[in-house]
Amino acid sequence: MSARANAIAARVEAFVRETVAPYERDPRCGAHGPAAGLVAELRDKARAAGVLSPHILPGGEHLHHAEVAVVLRAAGLSPLGPVAVNVAAPDEGNMYLLGRVASDEQKRRFLDPLVRGEARSAFFMTEPAADGGAGSDPSMMRTTCARDGNHWVISGRKAFITGADGAQVGIVMAKAEEGASMFLVDLPDPAIGIERVLDTIDSSMPGGHAVIAIDGLRVPADQMLGNPGDGFKLAQVRLAPARLTHCMRWLGACTRANEIATDYACRRHAFGKPLVDHEGVGFMLAENLIDLKQAELMIDWCASVLDGGELGGAESSMAKVAVSEALMRIADRCVQVMGGTGVTGDTIVEQVFREVRAFRIYDGPTEVHKWSLAKKIKRDWKAGS
Repeated sequence: MSARANAIAARVEAFVRETVAPYERDPRCGAHGPAAGLVAELRDKARAAGVLSPHILPGGEHLHHAEVAVVLRAAGLSPLGPVAVNVAAPDEGNMYLLGRVASDEQKRRFLDPLVRGEARSAFFMTEPAADGGAGSDPSMMRTTCARDGNHWVISGRKAFITGADGAQVGIVMAKAEEGASMFLVDLPDPAIGIERVLDTIDSSMPGGHAVIAIDGLRVPADQMLGNPGDGFKLAQVRLAPARLTHCMRWLGACTRANEIATDYACRRHAFGKPLVDHEGVGFMLAENLIDLKQAELMIDWCASVLDGGELGGAESSMAKVAVSEALMRIADRCVQVMGGTGVTGDTIVEQVFREVRAFRIYDGPTEVHKWSLAKKIKRDWKAGS
């Protein structure tokens, strides 16, 4: 690991543990994520500490994926950490995409405010199941776009749009005659209405997850990313890195949850000795160490593939399955070790359990990734037979 990444990660870890963690029980942390005022306050502190947007260096250079891994693990030590230092989803993935494919003018208008932590963003792709729209299968997309002079007009509905409530930058996927296309939009816009913000099991992302109606949204042609029909190709640029950074952040959260559970097990006595001395408890903590290390190694392996210039679709699917399932086991054991305390809001362990349970679905359920890998196995077999 590079010296610069380790130095950045150390500063981020100190900031998250010392400054951010005390905010975890702040009443501004609600069911739909931390309130805008809390986000702004935390980012002001991160800016003053020199750890805002730590994955993007002065001058715009993006850290290598392997470097991002250690920085985002440090940010994830608190559920509020990624938001505070501006590496949370969907902003981190959107920044990466725009940094790779946006024009200079698009970067100035849409990327720069995100990097400065002055704006939040949303990625509008998933659609309501009731409409028969795109979910894990983006080819089912029903939101449409059509040319009208030097504009495109977009209409449709979207669902589970993280951070849409309160976002200033939107990336909208819609189907043109040429195929799926991607647009940058200023938010809020009267043509984009929030039908409702869903009540979900997780609560770490500002704005929550919304159902959206898009009715005749007019977007200037120069706000299209790439060309008509490039949408899926551009989405692939974002897909594997954003999938992997989710793993990085939640590995940090589970590391902290395990620290809390370990401390509890070593301090709490029952049946004449500390809980950790009971095999049933000690073995769970030992299994956590194994899963934490395996998750770390899986992330680092996939990051090395991305750093080698590969798209990493299959590798990120393997990493997402392995890491999300391992983190679920870790979070569940932490709750179990802590007993009644583990299901309360007295520590972040209960929240981490909820967040990781949602993560097993977000960015593709485990079963979809396994199905995709099975198709690759068959393709590779045919190619080699």
